[in-house]
Amino acid sequence: MGTGEGQGQLRPGAGALALLAACHPEAAATVTGLVGLLALGAGTGGRTAWVVAAAAAGQLGVGWSNDYLDRGRDLTARRRDKPIAAGRVSAGRVGRAALLALAACVPLSLAVGPGFAAAHLAAVAAALAYNVGLKSRPVSPLPYLVAFALVPVAVALAAHGRLPPPWAIVAGALIGAGGHCAQALPDLGAARRLGERGLPQLLGERAAALLAAALLLAAVAAVTFGPGLPGPPAIAGALAATALSTGVVIATARGHLRLAFRLTLAVAAVAVLAFLARGGSL
Repeated sequence: MGTGEGQGQLRPGAGALALLAACHPEAAATVTGLVGLLALGAGTGGRTAWVVAAAAAGQLGVGWSNDYLDRGRDLTARRRDKPIAAGRVSAGRVGRAALLALAACVPLSLAVGPGFAAAHLAAVAAALAYNVGLKSRPVSPLPYLVAFALVPVAVALAAHGRLPPPWAIVAGALIGAGGHCAQALPDLGAARRLGERGLPQLLGERAAALLAAALLLAAVAAVTFGPGLPGPPAIAGALAATALSTGVVIATARGHLRLAFRLTLAVAAVAVLAFLARGGSL
């Protein structure tokens, strides 16, 4: 691993916070928490703590490797929000942290069980493939699709030792692909200027927003109707997602892309909550 470019003298005590910021803490905490809640709902019981620890290690490794691999591009773009590019932490320290987190992910995953370990480590590998280069290719949604499809697989194997029903795998894949398109929306222009040519960048803001909403709405439909006849809460969630997706279409057509992005996030939240509510059906 490198030692960092253009680092300057780090302030005492600032390195730990900067290192934490480099792991994409919001995304890492969100995914880890959602995996933990899904596992708890599916019935992993006392092993839920190991599931959370393994998920956290994987998310830390993926987040830190992302910032480490993007350091040259972030320096070129003068991304002051990125700790390495801002000189708040050395690239070498971030790289070593990524390796340690990924190494810890293996025994932590195995502590849950071999089935969970196989599925979870495959999901982490898909995320790393995104970091290494797939993020800049037209197949950029594929790692997200694979990684999120494997989440219910890992959880079901941990809870019951068997694969989840097909609707859960489909819903996970749709949430992953739709989430990728949604999270790319705010930085599409900057990403294009830096040479990224992932699917959202190729589609542009309007088409990417519509695709994200469509994928997430399909995920809600899979969760709502896949396990069987839905009850009133599930139907209410599906109607809410439909209304929000309609709002995405209208906002996009009128050029209100920031509003479209926020509505897309709301659809994603409904999809995730609906999925968590069905955790017991895995």
